[in-house]
Amino acid sequence: MRPESTVSPVLVAWGNAWLAGHVGLDEAADRVEVAGGPTVAGEVPLRGYLAGLRADGLSEFRLALPAPGDPLGLSGPPEFNSAAVDAGEAVVVVLPDRRLGLVPAPDRRGSSYAGVRLTVYEAGPVRHDLPSLAEAEQELSAVMRSATEALASVEGPAQGRPERLPGGAPGDTGLAPGYPARAHRVASLAARLATVLRLADDRGLTSAQLAARGDALRALDRSVRRATVAAHHAIFEPLRSA
Repeated sequence: MRPESTVSPVLVAWGNAWLAGHVGLDEAADRVEVAGGPTVAGEVPLRGYLAGLRADGLSEFRLALPAPGDPLGLSGPPEFNSAAVDAGEAVVVVLPDRRLGLVPAPDRRGSSYAGVRLTVYEAGPVRHDLPSLAEAEQELSAVMRSATEALASVEGPAQGRPERLPGGAPGDTGLAPGYPARAHRVASLAARLATVLRLADDRGLTSAQLAARGDALRALDRSVRRATVAAHHAIFEPLRSA
């Protein structure tokens, strides 16, 4: 999948909302398939696969948004990590006695079928060093300010500073019912900043400007991914801290 894919975030958000009792299985599966098309895990249709996980004691979905050199949300083994980094995303399934990793890839059959196939891997223990929602929000705000200052100092002749952040309609965060308002706010800001990163243009910059700009964008990309992961895990934060 491409980094802009939303299959893993949607599966985590709506899957967790299903587990928490806020939506039904059909609605959760429908949302995933709106994002990526008909979805199978191995050879099993998504609804049947999720129902089977629930019967096995499924307790949570965790989001991984890794990048080369930053295995955010991953804890091995190497085969799963490598596939997730290549895809730019993955889902960790938390079961009572083990974890599974789901890595999406395009599933094309013939000229008309286009969907998603989730390859299933064994996964390592859940990462406990990921940021809380409050930590991620503070970090994102701080990095956004520093990145804005850095980027303003290296604007070249072809650079234009947008009057406002691009993004979808207000409230369109990709999160599901049951998520706290703060999670929606953080996810919305992270999504808009991710759009800024995709639209970044290097034309007209000197090599020194490119280096400074690259540092600022890498820091912003890391904070955007961390904030997105924190927002998608926030539905269970009160339970973990209780």
